[in-house]
Amino acid sequence: LNNSHLKAGDIIVRVDERYFRPAETDSLIGDSSKARKKLNWKPKISLEEMCSEMIAEDLTRAKNLALIKNQTSLDK
Repeated sequence: LNNSHLKAGDIIVRVDERYFRPAETDSLIGDSSKARKKLNWKPKISLEEMCSEMIAEDLTRAKNLALIKNQTSLDK
């Protein structure tokens, strides 16, 4: 691609604020019934497996953050 017509600071993507949502929502609820019916979609993992994966990822991130904080305090 030839991007020679672009210069630093040019806006190449705009985001419409109408599509923003609050960072924190009270409730996020999904319903896959329409995808199941119209697309014949089926989940590859169960809700329990998905929750387990999410918890494991959160735990890994928390451990990594703790290691970084610990290393930072040792470096001081």
